[in-house]
Amino acid sequence: MLPHQAQAAAVRSTLHDLTYADLQAALVRDGVSCAHARALWRAIYRSEQSLYELQKTFAPPLAGWVRRQMADGDAFERLQLAEETASSDRLTRKFLLRLHDGQTVETVLMGYAGRHSVCVSTQAGCAMGCVFCATGQMGFVRHLRPGEIVAQVLHARRALGDAGHLRNLVLMGMGEPLHNYDSVLKALEIISDTGGLNLGPSRITISTVGVVPGILRLARERRPYHLAVSLHAADDAARSALVPAGRQWPLSELMSACREYIALTGRKIFFEWTLIAGQNDSLEQAAQLGELLRGMRAHVNLIPLNPTSGFGGQASGTEAAVEFQGVLRAAGLPSTVRQRRGIDVAAGCGQLRAQRLAL
Repeated sequence: MLPHQAQAAAVRSTLHDLTYADLQAALVRDGVSCAHARALWRAIYRSEQSLYELQKTFAPPLAGWVRRQMADGDAFERLQLAEETASSDRLTRKFLLRLHDGQTVETVLMGYAGRHSVCVSTQAGCAMGCVFCATGQMGFVRHLRPGEIVAQVLHARRALGDAGHLRNLVLMGMGEPLHNYDSVLKALEIISDTGGLNLGPSRITISTVGVVPGILRLARERRPYHLAVSLHAADDAARSALVPAGRQWPLSELMSACREYIALTGRKIFFEWTLIAGQNDSLEQAAQLGELLRGMRAHVNLIPLNPTSGFGGQASGTEAAVEFQGVLRAAGLPSTVRQRRGIDVAAGCGQLRAQRLAL
C-alpha cells in the first residue's frame, strides 16, 4: 500500500515520492514480488507514456497493483503548467507550475553550449527573508514534498524534448533547500538513481543561505552533491542586513561548518556573492572576503544583482566586478563573474516569485 492509501496518512503522496527501495517495499506489502520494481521504476522515469498505457504492458501481478493505485487517486505527481515565458534569446525558459493544492512554484530551464541545466524550487516561498530576493520578499508558504521536486525535473525534461540533454540540476529556485532537508535529500536520491533519471550527483548543486545544521548534516552524512553557500558580505553586520539568517548563524559558525564540510567530504564549496553597487562591491570588501576564505577549498561566484520590485539596490558595473575579481585572484581565490540569464523574464537568480494562484 502506498503512503497516500493509508488511512492514517496525513500527507498526500504519489509514486514520485518513493525511492527505489520504498517502491520495492510498497510492492512487497501488497503481495507483489519486488522483482517487478525495476520494470515499474523504468516506466515511471524513462517513458513518456501515461501510467494507464504502461500498465497494459506489465505482467499481471504488477498490472493489477498499478490499476489499484490509479483507482485510489493520483499515482503520478501532476504539476499543471500555468504559464511559460522565454527570454528574448530563447535560451532560458521559465515555467510557473501549479501544485495540487493551488500553490505555485517556478522552475527555470537554461540552455548553454552543448548542455542544459534546470533550476528547481524546494519550497513555495521562503522563510529566510533575504532582502534582495523576490522569493524571500513573498514569505514562506510551505515545504515541497519529494515528488513535487522530482516532478519539476520531469517537466523540464519533457519541455526539452529532443532539443538536448538535461545535464545539470541546481537547487537554487524558490526556497531554502536545507530548511526542507529530508524531502530535498530524498528527492535527490530519486533523481540520481541510475535506473531512472540518472542525473549524477556530480551534476547536482544544493544552494543554501548558510543553514549551519544542514551543512553539518550534509558533511557528516557524506552526501555526494556540490554545495553552494550564499555569502554576500564578509562581516556579520553587513551580512545580516542582507541575509537575516546571518543573525542566527554568524560567520564564525558558518565558516566553521564550511571547514568541517570540506574536511569530511574532500570537496570545495562554491560561495555566492551578489554584487550590489556601493554596498558590497568595494575593493576593501573583496580583500575582507579573501581573508575570510583564506586556506579553504573554495570558488567564488560573483553575481551582479538582478532587479526585483522589493529592493532598490543596483547591480555593480562590469568594471567594479572585474576589479573585485582581481583582488580575489591576488588572494589566491578562483572566481567567476556569473553570466546573467533570463533577466528579461524575471528568471535570474533572486527573481523567482510565483505571484499567480490557481484559478
